Amino acid sequence: MINAIRTGLFFLFLVWAVYLIDLALLFIDFTAYGIYPRNVYGLIGIITWPFLHADWPHILSNSMPLLVLLVVVFTFFKRIAWPVTIVVVTLGGLLVWIFGRPYIHIGASGLIYGLVAFLFFCGLFRGDFKSILIAVIVALAYGGLIYGVFSSDPTISWEGHLFGAGAGAFSAFVFRKVKEN
Repeated sequence: MINAIRTGLFFLFLVWAVYLIDLALLFIDFTAYGIYPRNVYGLIGIITWPFLHADWPHILSNSMPLLVLLVVVFTFFKRIAWPVTIVVVTLGGLLVWIFGRPYIHIGASGLIYGLVAFLFFCGLFRGDFKSILIAVIVALAYGGLIYGVFSSDPTISWEGHLFGAGAGAFSAFVFRKVKEN
């Protein structure tokens, strides 16, 4: 569990470091490097989007759920935690790039939705006690996230939420037979 906490804190450190560097460099706006759908310049965002945040409320609202979910995934699914994280970020980002509104999509919430969906669907696909228990706890703790997929706020990337969750569910299916030690 110590390694899972370290990994979660390191990832969160990277998110905050990018945000603080973005604030310090007044002549560069890092958010321009988010996903801009169907534009070649927006392809870089498929990798960078979870590290970019618009403002303090944005990064603050993503920080604690991201840390908690990364620690849970890296604690209970050690063997597949990195592949799941990579699939959620890249597949979710690619789907946003293909289907998203012409808007710059940024933020770790797509990864958050992906990790929640991964943990929930692991319970359904694996059917073992541990996975079902984690799924129930995640559903109780983060079930309200479903409303973020139906946001009418034009500044919220419901596409990032939806496709992040889809990538998480896909990861749970793909890795359903990988046994943890």
